Amino acid sequence: FPLIRSLLYCPKETVTSSFASFIHGVRPEHLSEVVRHRSKRMILDSIGVGLVGSTTRVFNIALRYCQLYASNAVSTVYGRKGLKLSPTLAAFTNGIAAHSMDFDDTWHPATHPSGAILPALLAASQMLPPSSKPNGLDFLLAFNVGIEVQGRLMRFSTEAHNIPNRFHPPSVVGTMGSAAATAKLLSLNVAQCAHALAIAASLAGAPMANAATQAKPLHIGNATRLGLEAALLAAREMEANPLILDDIRGCSGFSAFYGDYQPKPLPLPANSHEFLLEKQDVAFKRFPAHLGMHWIVDAAASARNLLVNYSGSFSPSLIRAILLRIPVSKYINRPFPESEHQARHSFQFNACTALLDGEVGLNSFSDGCIRRRELMELLAKVLVEHPEDNLANFDKMYGEVALVLENGDVLTGRCDTFYGHWRKPLSRESLLKKFRSNASHVLPEDKVNSIITTVENLENLPDSSQLASSL
Repeated sequence: FPLIRSLLYCPKETVTSSFASFIHGVRPEHLSEVVRHRSKRMILDSIGVGLVGSTTRVFNIALRYCQLYASNAVSTVYGRKGLKLSPTLAAFTNGIAAHSMDFDDTWHPATHPSGAILPALLAASQMLPPSSKPNGLDFLLAFNVGIEVQGRLMRFSTEAHNIPNRFHPPSVVGTMGSAAATAKLLSLNVAQCAHALAIAASLAGAPMANAATQAKPLHIGNATRLGLEAALLAAREMEANPLILDDIRGCSGFSAFYGDYQPKPLPLPANSHEFLLEKQDVAFKRFPAHLGMHWIVDAAASARNLLVNYSGSFSPSLIRAILLRIPVSKYINRPFPESEHQARHSFQFNACTALLDGEVGLNSFSDGCIRRRELMELLAKVLVEHPEDNLANFDKMYGEVALVLENGDVLTGRCDTFYGHWRKPLSRESLLKKFRSNASHVLPEDKVNSIITTVENLENLPDSSQLASSL
């Protein structure tokens, strides 16, 4: 009696029912030109980092595991021509690829929004029968539904605005966003949308202790996969708590993740709806490391230039000490990283690499670069300060690098907003350069250009599964 259950569902509006109604009721015409433009940039960047991520060791470990279960293989895997997996396992592996280098986009409040959504939608679009294939505009709308749900949930908590220390946000809000996006793409009814969110909440969460390890990319892989599974279970009439997003004292739902959770209903759009992406753009990374590293790298590059101008060249022997002024955040304060994943989460490593090489890039995190004698000598000179005004918040933090020279002079570089941050967004030229560089690791030039054209004209695509098939 699914129809009867749907009619009886939630006699009065709750926070959960408002989210379900939004997911079900929002329409393509609610997407403004700004939202369409920004979300297509996110999709293109996420595909690019996923493609280059398909060259990593952690991706290959996950792929070999998933190939043990190759039934219903209909969905494309990043960077593996001709290879397909089941929809949920394809979403899982592609989600891992997106975060395998920590090269994916970052939003505020802090999360990685695209990698948790896009792989689920790509896999689901290939799963549906030819008569039910969503078009490109449907796909773009579903993507933005997933982004919107993540952003709304994080804004119900002040704690969520800061760099995390308990759990990795995309493992929680990303799972919810994936469920919402997939529910929209599958055209679930209002009750099923609510159940998809509630089921997803039971599949969410991953501890920050696994940051800077090979397990961290699993957080994104699981978020996108488990959100897809939640929507598929809801579509098959699995039910869960219809008040999962409401703050019910004594029986925590989503409030279990945030101690200061204060939810509000999400209004059902009428003639218009202002998506959060309209007001808050994302940050795109220029090199594959934790977002906080981008402040300290730009500050270090500035300090390096000052030293070159001061002495005529960069000479480490002139430096007595390197002072980093950074926010308090334990998991990215790593004096001597021992692996590529630790190096991607080390203020010290990224600052010293930028000082030594003048930049940080893909090759900076190879074993050979990490263990260089010259780098180790610079790392041994690093001191850390945590100024009270330097908050662990991607909208408020800064990076400062002071070089204390042997003669007592001090040269200081500072970065308040790096290029790629939402306050200083990448130009189209810079974003395309990053995409082409990433995608060319696994695809020929004509395919790279074809993907760019497809994403930039996504609204006009008659069958959205063509995007997944092109990867």
